Amino acid sequence: MCALHYPLMLLTMLLLHKHGCYAEKIINGRNVAVEDMQYMASVQNNEKHVCGGFVIKPNFVLTAAHCRKCLTGKVSVVLGAHNIHKPEKRKRYYIGKQNKITHVNYTRTKTGNDIMLLKLSRKIGKDVKTVNIPSSDEMKMKNGTNCLVAGWGKTSKNNATNRLQEADVQVVDFQECQAEWNQNSINQTLPKNVMCAKGFRRSGPSSTDSGGPLVCNGLAVGIVSFNLNAESYQEIIPAVYTQISKFLPWIKSKIGSSFDLQDSYFE
Repeated sequence: MCALHYPLMLLTMLLLHKHGCYAEKIINGRNVAVEDMQYMASVQNNEKHVCGGFVIKPNFVLTAAHCRKCLTGKVSVVLGAHNIHKPEKRKRYYIGKQNKITHVNYTRTKTGNDIMLLKLSRKIGKDVKTVNIPSSDEMKMKNGTNCLVAGWGKTSKNNATNRLQEADVQVVDFQECQAEWNQNSINQTLPKNVMCAKGFRRSGPSSTDSGGPLVCNGLAVGIVSFNLNAESYQEIIPAVYTQISKFLPWIKSKIGSSFDLQDSYFE
């Protein structure tokens, strides 16, 4: 178990059965310094924020597949802007209809494969950075590893923040995570190729998003996927993240120069 005195606590409150595009609440987030996390992406539908994401290559953003159901209009990402209120035009990158590349085996969040690539309309500018992802599918994160999550999600049901926030979590061993879900939820069997992280006792609202990264030691190792709506619990059930290292072959096949944007499963 993680230490109960962990200083800043974050909760990605996604409803398990009524899954929206936002992680509903984050606890004790803090503003991200302008020079930090320049790889963060605000994924937007008709210029309104719906999910987080992060830049892994000069023309690719990684996010969660479940965000796609909210991308029904004109899709774009805002990069290089920690405050996404009326961003400069040059910081908006459009996503073509066929450039939303969802994993072929994704059907719904709780069954896994919750991963999606967005191909940008142009390469990133100098004010945007990429974040490294694991280089091997054998990478394992130790229980209790300190990590960060970040995003612009909702601070309450009707209020969102325009300022990028971050908060601290710790990695939870998969078996321990599954045991906590069995004990506190509806005996949800966690899907394959996920990892877990959690924070502790809630003390105030902040924000993050579905699709945002779980960053450990400067490496993006997970994608915010889902959690239980655990308002009644004092100690939060671990959030579930798509484990990026398990999808390296798929990522490499899609960002390579030879992949076909006309593949039938994109739409």
